[in-house]
Amino acid sequence: MAKKTWKKFPYPDKHFAYGGTALKKNWERLHRGDGEPYPDDEAAQDAWRAYHAGDFAKAVEIGLAAGAAGINAANKAAMIHANYLEDDEASKLQLFQEIAERCVALQQADPANANAWYIHAYALGRYSQGISVAKALAQGLGGKIKESLDQALKLQPRHADAHIALGTWHAEIIDKVGSLVGGLTYGAKKEASEKHFRTALDLNPDSAIARTEYADGLVMLFGRSRMKDAEKLYEEAVVCTPADAMEKLDIEAAKAEMD
Repeated sequence: MAKKTWKKFPYPDKHFAYGGTALKKNWERLHRGDGEPYPDDEAAQDAWRAYHAGDFAKAVEIGLAAGAAGINAANKAAMIHANYLEDDEASKLQLFQEIAERCVALQQADPANANAWYIHAYALGRYSQGISVAKALAQGLGGKIKESLDQALKLQPRHADAHIALGTWHAEIIDKVGSLVGGLTYGAKKEASEKHFRTALDLNPDSAIARTEYADGLVMLFGRSRMKDAEKLYEEAVVCTPADAMEKLDIEAAKAEMD
């Protein structure tokens, strides 16, 4: 993995640096979305510090070197870099595949690790969007994504980000194959999609990404009839206050969609 060539985080901010005890003090707010437990391992803590500050290459390097304790930090850094900053489509898809492979190994080593399942689903989901949802469904990835998200929520029912991802899963399948086939073949339902998005916002009310994914889901599910609701969610997303680099990227992406 050529981390040295990775694009730098374009919005450096001293408020995203959580040195010393600041990381633990702000941990609940920083991880309200993914529910990651605070690590005892100091190298893993440093990997998370680099991640929150937007130094994703450093977070991957430190996280992988830390072993099992740092894998989630490394994977999350790689996935956010791939999603927002990697311009080359082939490199992006490769990153998501590498993340998914590391997640499978972590699932086997630590099956109670909720984020080993959630990040696996996220990586496969973004990979699926990259190759087209229709192709991904034909390859059976839809089922794998759903299984991993279900397992993440079984382990951690209040995992807001997993609820977002499941909301998107239902919406994308219905968008591609329709309500009837989506329901009969995959178990995808409009009501379930909205319920997951609403749950995510209840659990993490400061989340910009919960709002933008919900907005996109509404458009996929209902088209123009829910456009006003979608626009309101985007308006709320762009005025959220970011606590770290990922949240800043979420908000900037929302602004770009509104331009």
